Amino acid sequence: MLAGLPIEVQTLGDYPPVAPPEETGSTFAENARQKALFYADHVRSLTVAEDSGLEIDRLGGRPGVHSARFGGDTTYPEKFTLIEEELRHVPTEDRTARFVCALAVAEGGRIVFEARGTVEGLIAAEPRGTGGFGYDPIFYYPPFGGTLAEAGDRKSSVSHRAKAFRQLRAFLEGRLRERSG
Repeated sequence: MLAGLPIEVQTLGDYPPVAPPEETGSTFAENARQKALFYADHVRSLTVAEDSGLEIDRLGGRPGVHSARFGGDTTYPEKFTLIEEELRHVPTEDRTARFVCALAVAEGGRIVFEARGTVEGLIAAEPRGTGGFGYDPIFYYPPFGGTLAEAGDRKSSVSHRAKAFRQLRAFLEGRLRERSG
C-alpha cells in the first residue's frame, strides 16, 4: 500500500525486541493510539500502528476489540462455532457485521494522523474458503457473492485495512509535498 513512496518503511523486526503494550482501550482507535505512542517512544520516528477486528451487530458489537481473544485460547474454527451458537436463530439478513481497522500515526509523543476503514457484510452460517485469515471464512461480502476467504486478490480492493492504509498513503503524500514545497 505504501510502495512507490520515497520513504523507508521499517517493521518492528528491524528494531531490538520490545514487549508489546497491553491493549486496554475500549475501541479500536484507542488501542491503535496506545500502540502508536508506545512504539514511537521506542523507535523515535514516525510510527504507524493499527488495531482491527470484527463487530457483529446482533452480538452488541462483539467480538470487537477482543476479536483475537474471543472465546479464550481457541482456534478460529472454534471461534466460528461459538459465534454460530449465538446466531443460530438469527436470519441471514440480520447477521450484519463489519471488519474495522483503526490506524494511528505518532510522532514526537503525539498522534498526528488517524484513519478508519470498514467493510460491511454478513456472518455466514458456516465457514467457506481457504484464503485470507482470521474471521474471513465466515465474513460474507454480498458484492462478491462469497466470503472474504473466497475473494482472492479482490479482497484488497475492499478490505478495512486497505481503506485505512489508502488514507495513510494520502496523508504521507501530503506531508512529502509540504516538505518538498
